[in-house]
Amino acid sequence: MFRTRLFMFSVFTVLAYFVMFFLAICIGDEVINPMEIFSNDLYYQIIIDIRLPRVLMAILVGMLLASSGTITQTVFSNPIADPYIIGIASTAAFGATLAYMLGMSDFYYGILGFLCSCAFSLLIFRIASNASLSTLLVIGISVATFLGSISSFLSYIIGEQSFKITAFLMGYLGIVSYLRVALLAFALCLCLGIFYFHRNELNIILSTDDEALSMGVNSKKLKKILLVVSSIAVSFGVAFTGLIAFVGLIIPHMVRVIIRDYDNTKILPLCTLFGGLFLLVCDTFARFALAPVEIPIGIITSLIGAPIFLYLALKIRRID
Repeated sequence: MFRTRLFMFSVFTVLAYFVMFFLAICIGDEVINPMEIFSNDLYYQIIIDIRLPRVLMAILVGMLLASSGTITQTVFSNPIADPYIIGIASTAAFGATLAYMLGMSDFYYGILGFLCSCAFSLLIFRIASNASLSTLLVIGISVATFLGSISSFLSYIIGEQSFKITAFLMGYLGIVSYLRVALLAFALCLCLGIFYFHRNELNIILSTDDEALSMGVNSKKLKKILLVVSSIAVSFGVAFTGLIAFVGLIIPHMVRVIIRDYDNTKILPLCTLFGGLFLLVCDTFARFALAPVEIPIGIITSLIGAPIFLYLALKIRRID
């Protein structure tokens, strides 16, 4: 039965990718007839220079956020330990905002985002080992609020250019380039490679440190490695698209509910694949729903993710 659900889910996801890729290329503020793509130079230019890299960026960022969320939940052994909720995404966004303010190139957005999120991730990991879930959430919310205030202050200072930071903090996929696609693809391959290398240990670290050590796994060391790599994934995703909330939270839960399995060796690749599809759907809807006005993609994901987060939080409280 499980194999049937896994097979059907995989087939559905792959087919949905083909459908959504086609729709995302053709629809937007200007609907393009697929029969005219190669006969119309303007349409061809729009697709090659704007829509294709945007589609690829949506998929890559969705994969980065979903895989990071899966790993973060595993490291903290907590179903609502999303990078956005506990503040990792906010610190990455703060680093990227600093890079923007300093006039650095796109490459340094991810670098500064990584440095900030990595430092905060290790701090959170150290606190989480001796703290309750409520304490972890309070810390994350506090950090996110504090850094959000600083970002708002920076927006106020720069005046007319503040729209760029505002759009960034709401999640925006409109600034696209093949350089960004290449950097995101590199970050995704690096992170997934490390996650895959440790795939057989992902279930072991859910047990106590002593039990994991008896099975030959240094749980504390591995968790730190995974958390740092997860920070890389988040920082590159956030650096180029801003704060896109709840993807790392809801995708692992959706996949677990659909395939009814909690084996991380199976969950991780499925979450990665489905995360890319989910964000592509959200971005396509954001471009098309109120065209020519574009809805920030962070609003779409928040509208979907916030009720799910509230449900999970209340569910955990009842269990406690």
